[in-house]
Amino acid sequence: MIPPAPPEKPKVSIVIVCMNKPEDLFPCLDSIRMQTHSTTYEIWVVAYLFSPENLAKLRAAYPEANIVESNEIRGFSENNNLALRQANGEFCFILNDDTLLQMPVVDLLVESFQKEPRAAFFSPKILNPDGSVQACGRIPHTGWTALLNGFRLRDPRRVVSPYINQTGIFQTFNVLGAAFMVRTAVLKELGYFDERYFFCPEDVALSTLANERGYKCYVNAEVVLTHAGCATLSRTVAATCPASAKGSILFHGRSSRVRTLFFSTCFFALALVKYLGTFAKPRASREIWKTAWKNTMLAAFSRQTPKEIFIRYYAQTRAPATRKGTPHA
Repeated sequence: MIPPAPPEKPKVSIVIVCMNKPEDLFPCLDSIRMQTHSTTYEIWVVAYLFSPENLAKLRAAYPEANIVESNEIRGFSENNNLALRQANGEFCFILNDDTLLQMPVVDLLVESFQKEPRAAFFSPKILNPDGSVQACGRIPHTGWTALLNGFRLRDPRRVVSPYINQTGIFQTFNVLGAAFMVRTAVLKELGYFDERYFFCPEDVALSTLANERGYKCYVNAEVVLTHAGCATLSRTVAATCPASAKGSILFHGRSSRVRTLFFSTCFFALALVKYLGTFAKPRASREIWKTAWKNTMLAAFSRQTPKEIFIRYYAQTRAPATRKGTPHA
């Protein structure tokens, strides 16, 4: 008896992390179904802190999806790595759950690798829901650029660089974690996402490491998708903001005590300026942002990891309100 042939490996493994938001995830999955025609693919959904009801809906509506249940506090890097380490495709397409494909993005990015065989990463042009450009490539993310952007001493939309906002296929430097495709072999060699970063800048760290290893990142500006991004304000910003700042200090500090102290001081000063600026914000969001920037100042010199910082402040956001005017989740 002839044994059955092993199943064909998919060309692309699509990995999506979703934090119990089927209202974002399901339209994203539907758009993949509708817009992917010539490429074999598998879908990995990391169901992060999903309710039993939403998990059942996901399994029923998308039986083809490989579902990884993630029921502990984990960051973007950890959650993605749960699926990426199991991916079978030649390429991995990391995609946010609040993205929508209005063209055959998966097919076109695979074709882009064929047109530019030197590429290890390929990104599409990413649009905001109103059609404006959110990202079309990224310049090298240095400590200097982070501070200039943070203190609003430069408008990143007006930066002129060969790494961004070009036409057709062009080389960029950093990728945006909301949507990019990477050769799986390269991703494995780089060690997947660095799990020291809980919430930013893991995408910058990964693509910076790729450049240091001699790999190249590209954009195909003719391939477009929409990313909703931070459409709503949540109390969890009081936890994500300090965790993100601590991740940036970790990245820019590069294990140097002097550099780490310098960037800790800079991010403390930035958080202080932002905190003072909250008094001019609308009343509805003022308390949320005051808490977020206060926590960021406290985190700047903390010895805790970004994950430990997130857990500490996330627990506070889940606590019941104790005084009038405290915003609820």
